[in-house]
Amino acid sequence: MQEGDSIVGRIYIIGTCDTKAVELRYVHDLITGQGVPAVIVDVSTALRAPGPDSADTIPPTAIAAAHPDGTEAVFTRRRGSSIAAMATALRHFLCARNDISGVLGIGGSGGTALIAPALQALPLGLPKMMVSTVASGNVAAYVGGSDIAMVYSVTDMEGLNRLSRRILANAANAMAGMASHLPPAQHDPRPAVGLTMFGVTTPCVERIVSNLDDTFDCMVFHATGTGGRAMERMADSGQLAGIIDVTTTEICDYLSGGIFPCDGDRLGAAIRTGVPYVGSCGALDMVNFGAPDTVPAHYRNRRLLEHNPQITLMRTSVDECQAIGEWIGDRLNQCRGEVRFFLPEGGFSMLDRMGEPFYDPQADQALFEALERTVEQTPRRRLIPLPYGVNDAAFADTLAVTFRSLFNGENT
Repeated sequence: MQEGDSIVGRIYIIGTCDTKAVELRYVHDLITGQGVPAVIVDVSTALRAPGPDSADTIPPTAIAAAHPDGTEAVFTRRRGSSIAAMATALRHFLCARNDISGVLGIGGSGGTALIAPALQALPLGLPKMMVSTVASGNVAAYVGGSDIAMVYSVTDMEGLNRLSRRILANAANAMAGMASHLPPAQHDPRPAVGLTMFGVTTPCVERIVSNLDDTFDCMVFHATGTGGRAMERMADSGQLAGIIDVTTTEICDYLSGGIFPCDGDRLGAAIRTGVPYVGSCGALDMVNFGAPDTVPAHYRNRRLLEHNPQITLMRTSVDECQAIGEWIGDRLNQCRGEVRFFLPEGGFSMLDRMGEPFYDPQADQALFEALERTVEQTPRRRLIPLPYGVNDAAFADTLAVTFRSLFNGENT
């Protein structure tokens, strides 16, 4: 990071020195050669004597000592348990530091699984990067709701070669640049509010933002599973003053096996924090899968729509909508803050309108009825049906007005 003209802190370069020492040293020297302080963090799970370059390396014993159960929990001589315990120790170790200007991890599948959870626990916005042999696949588990930059190593991590030198140098230079140049400081006095959006609910969210951005810093999250987790993480950390959860579609994928699922903690931030929560049924008419040939066999006879070459949508059925309504209702019942959940009787998305491919009033009604049966309505927790589609201007305006009123402590 940069404060005036001086760099505050140092870059932590993380990997296993017993297998990646050459790569770690190469990256370290490139970064420090630019005048940027850096230190190697050794997360090897096998005890050994310190190497000749240990002066600028934090040894694995120091990392393991941060484990809640001590070093003995880490050095078990059992690979699986040792890696899992070292991951826990690393997370505790990094989160206790106040001198980190950026973090660069290097590893194969095991190293990535060890390092990534610690990177996820670091503050959003802090530069964090993972050079990994698995970065070209599904990296959702490694990135989570964080802002980790994943870089595919292309070749395996077994010494240096003409390609790995270039890729590691790119990562080193990028990390040095991020740690050395902060964006201009800007103070925004507006309280931040989180909103969820999908392509098929964009008109609604855009109109809400236009109605509120005079007063609120509107932060829109793409409802792809990780987007919802990122929003909830920010709410849990006190960075959001409220939530406008227009697009709860991640719950469809969670319950039906889609590719953009939330986890069982969806709505958990609203439950724990009690911030004003305004929600709706945005895109609850669909489950997301990949290309058409990736749709599970037992769904092939369902109403499917190719959204783009990589995404196939499946219309939620009556039974699925009932289950979704019950699940959301149970979560809303655990909220103790102000909750208003709106039911768009004119459709859940651009595709759920008369004449559109996902128009299914029976399925929508099943969801409404499940919510009405499940939610224990109180003066602070209410279901509000509206005779509009989710993207109608009147629907968006109602959500914006309601949120503003709740935030100002007005009963609405």
